[in-house]
Amino acid sequence: MMTSMRIHIAADHAGFELKSALIAHLAGAGHDVVDHGAEDYDALDDYPSFCFAAGAAVVAEPGTLGIVIGGSGNGEQIAANKVTGVRAALAWSTETAKLGRQHNDANVVAVGARQHSEAESIAIVEAFLAEPFSNDERHQRRIDQLAAYEAAR
Repeated sequence: MMTSMRIHIAADHAGFELKSALIAHLAGAGHDVVDHGAEDYDALDDYPSFCFAAGAAVVAEPGTLGIVIGGSGNGEQIAANKVTGVRAALAWSTETAKLGRQHNDANVVAVGARQHSEAESIAIVEAFLAEPFSNDERHQRRIDQLAAYEAAR
């Protein structure tokens, strides 16, 4: 069983229903889930502000993780990665979710609600949350290179 943690979550209209299901599932498992929007279903809403908010909260609160959800997860991953300090991984399987944590120390996972069933999405998120960073020197070296580039811009 994974340790409970604070999780920041956000979704646009395409991920709104999955976000609600994940909040219920994760809160039921004892996690403290913070919802960064959308607050209501709006078929015309835009994902960037929600993803920026979730990403900024993860960076401001070390030790937390984030989840951003859209139709494909692609735009949400891109938006979250615009926040300095976020390393968002687009996960399309439990294996890619685990690798995002193991190799990249990803602190945000992006999930495409239109790409997976609710059960598959929950499994992807659980795999991401449960997997630790490997602390392997080669992976840390690469993360440090990314952070240096980000800081220099």
